[in-house]
Amino acid sequence: MAQQPPATPQPEPATAPSGPASVPDDRIIQQRPMGKPLPPVIPLIDPSQVAPPSPLLPRETVPIPDRWRLTDQLKLVNQRWFDPYNPNELKGDRPIHGEDWFFNLSVISDTVFEPRRLPTPIGAQSTQRPQSNDQFGYGKQSTFVENLIVSLSYLKGDTTFKPPEYEFRLVPVINYNYTTVKEVRVVNIDPRRGTTRRDGFVAIQEAFVDYEYRIVSERYDFDDMRVGIQPFISDFRGFLFQDQPIGVRFFGTRDNNQWQYNIGWFRRLEKDTNSGLNDITRTPRHDDVFVGNLYRQDFMVPGFTMQGIVVYNRNHETAQQFLDDNGFQVRPAIMGDARPRSYDVVYLGTNGDGHFGRWNTTASLYWAIGHDDHNQISQRSANINAFFAAAEVSRDFDWLRVRGSLLYASGDKDPYDGKENGFDAILENPQFAGADTSFWIRQAVPLIGGGGVALSGRNAVLPALRSSKDQGQSNFTNPGLLLVGIGVDADLAPRWRAIANVNQLWFNNTSSLSALRNQGDIDRGLGTDVSVAVQYRPLFIQNIVFNASAAVLIPGKGFKQLYAAGGSNTPYSILANLVLTY
Repeated sequence: MAQQPPATPQPEPATAPSGPASVPDDRIIQQRPMGKPLPPVIPLIDPSQVAPPSPLLPRETVPIPDRWRLTDQLKLVNQRWFDPYNPNELKGDRPIHGEDWFFNLSVISDTVFEPRRLPTPIGAQSTQRPQSNDQFGYGKQSTFVENLIVSLSYLKGDTTFKPPEYEFRLVPVINYNYTTVKEVRVVNIDPRRGTTRRDGFVAIQEAFVDYEYRIVSERYDFDDMRVGIQPFISDFRGFLFQDQPIGVRFFGTRDNNQWQYNIGWFRRLEKDTNSGLNDITRTPRHDDVFVGNLYRQDFMVPGFTMQGIVVYNRNHETAQQFLDDNGFQVRPAIMGDARPRSYDVVYLGTNGDGHFGRWNTTASLYWAIGHDDHNQISQRSANINAFFAAAEVSRDFDWLRVRGSLLYASGDKDPYDGKENGFDAILENPQFAGADTSFWIRQAVPLIGGGGVALSGRNAVLPALRSSKDQGQSNFTNPGLLLVGIGVDADLAPRWRAIANVNQLWFNNTSSLSALRNQGDIDRGLGTDVSVAVQYRPLFIQNIVFNASAAVLIPGKGFKQLYAAGGSNTPYSILANLVLTY
């Protein structure tokens, strides 16, 4: 019987595959959008190809330098002690001995020349100009200041990956200052000293030991302790307390640096009057600051940091009289009955800094509560209850940044009611609303005819009516402030930046001014602060920076009432500043 030819296989109908039934049961192979599934590939493991080392096998080792000095043998760098840009042992780039002991030297020359015009009184005992019987004199002044800052740091630890285990730091500052004015009793209480003053001072701004006593995570979260004269700033913009006091501080991080904390006690040091630097030759002040704060990074959104803070300021400086280096009494302030006073104040605050998308944001809020044992105007004890709020929002448009600023500090409503409602800081140094160039923030304006106090202090935004920002006591019987401002920062070129600010200023309540001046109702209008500045960096970096600025305060009605004829000339300031950094 003849065999039949094999049947020709028929093509399967063009239907979609039925899914898992089309693959083996032991696994499901994912298909790519295009092409066939790739079969799994298991690498071949053959232990026989790599023989394990024998414990008896002789070995030869060749020592090589550590990873910093290896580059020397390879001729990869050319180290020079005066070159801060390439590896340099003086800049902490390589250990000076051992494997992880480093030394870092920084030198900064900060030179300032500043002509200005301020309301200036005629000397009480005598005057520079005969027949001058007015209350106000010539207000033109000029100041030259040179600060040479030397920072010496000796530390242990590979700080590329984690904080140093030990750090010893010393920062001396050599200061020279020269001031010339047009009236006597401005630079010195003795009119025989004339209208010029030359002074110099050597200060210790930092001298501390830092010890990292615990690493708490594999990402180098840590607990640290610092003892000695050390810098401290309570918030992002220096609204409440920024100083170099002596004290003890515990600080550290948690959760991959997302949480940061500070707990510290500080005692304020006396300041040299004409330089504002620490004077360690004098007994520290009876002015203690206790601080506890907590930071949270990426709060609500990535890029925004939130802080909660509690500060207790205990000031018990009850000496009958403390004179500054120029002979003026600064404690107790010459206002009211000029009797000694002490106070205890607690500041409760929250601060934020960062950005929400393209909007750069900083904000601060403080509530001050406490007790003053002697109000110098009402001549009795008083309760302190004051508020402060500030916010600045900016946005970048390519090379242009536009800023808006708002600040509120409560003012005292009635100096005689046993309450003090004017907000004052411990030692402020605000970086806000164009502070580096602003006339109002940068200059100290005296309250002529209102006792031995100033309307505002140098590098201060609050009209606190203090005898001295650096050496005086806080004063919560003050008019407060409202500030609304706009500003522009323009990066014109890599070397050039231009800055402009306009701030409108009002007092919140002028009752305290009326009481001190024995004057009727004083208008709240303080004035309009207008400033422009330019910054030049010839090397594109911060090692050589030249700043120049000009500012005027266009007097408001309240300012004119306070200074009468002396306020007819527009106050101004001009600044030239050169900063050289090694």
